[in-house]
Amino acid sequence: MVNTSVKTAHNYPDYIPPLESGDRLTRPEFERRYNAMPKLKKAELIEGVVYVASPLRFEPHAEPHANLMGWLWSYKIVTPGVRLGDNATVRLDLDNEPQPDAVLLIDTACGGKSYIGADGYIEGAPELIAEVAASSATKDLYDKKRAYRRNGIEEYIVWQVFEGTVSWFSLKNGEYIELTADEQGIIKSQVFPGLWLNVSALVTGNMSQVMTTLQTGLSSEKHQKFVEKLAGNRQ
Repeated sequence: MVNTSVKTAHNYPDYIPPLESGDRLTRPEFERRYNAMPKLKKAELIEGVVYVASPLRFEPHAEPHANLMGWLWSYKIVTPGVRLGDNATVRLDLDNEPQPDAVLLIDTACGGKSYIGADGYIEGAPELIAEVAASSATKDLYDKKRAYRRNGIEEYIVWQVFEGTVSWFSLKNGEYIELTADEQGIIKSQVFPGLWLNVSALVTGNMSQVMTTLQTGLSSEKHQKFVEKLAGNRQ
């Protein structure tokens, strides 16, 4: 006698298995299972492996994430042609469909490399991705980093909350080079002129100083020229 107490694809042709961390799936199968789980908040496909996010705690992730988004949003609103996404799904390649904490990209109409597909997902490589790595530093700094580098993500920021560090990688000749802070403790984006970060202020929660540093970057001649360039590229 066949045991039908457990649903399987053999016994129930319409049954869609749930996503589980560690599953090895193709991207179409990953999306099929993800779409069948509307209550699931976040799952990613990294190098063909599924990662389902655990519930997020306030101090190790939610609050740092909000601060990171506030910094990026403040840049975005004064830089026409730049778009910002929070936990947006990105279709990178056949083995990678991450859902980064933050995505900063140049609009396709202004010369950006990625675009928004017909079903609303980001297709291709956005210019900058940022992750808050409270408890996932291994994945973010190894598998994700490798996938992002291979797909041409020009800048990748990993904020390691427990360690109190920020790693900011810039793509040079196909390899990620970690940017270092200047004598004032500031890292400056190579892709988004004027996007300046006071690292120590961010990791200690001094958002007033973070915003003061950013405002200095936004007042720079390089940022003004970047805004003019984006306007000139607009199609």
